[in-house]
Amino acid sequence: MADGDVWESIDDLWTWLDTHRTYDGREGLLLRMLKLSEEVGEVAQAVIGATGQNPRKGTTHTWDDVQAELCDVVITAMVALRTLTPDAREVFLTHLEGVRERSLGPRL
Repeated sequence: MADGDVWESIDDLWTWLDTHRTYDGREGLLLRMLKLSEEVGEVAQAVIGATGQNPRKGTTHTWDDVQAELCDVVITAMVALRTLTPDAREVFLTHLEGVRERSLGPRL
């Protein structure tokens, strides 16, 4: 899937979620942002399950489950960004380049 297709899919998901939202306005916006915390919690749960760190439950997840949960975090963050701005793709790419440059230095 090409980069443009990723953002097209994010737009499609955003449209679908916006059509089926329960809350409008500020409350709906805040709930969309809070969804990220839920997804990050699912990553933590999957890591704990993959490493068997809960002695009562044992190993309940795989590292494939962790990967899937991380993907859900990324998708949820992209949809949240799209909720804040229709220019989500440009905002993300500009920010990514800034982080890359701060971390790795300017491109040669």
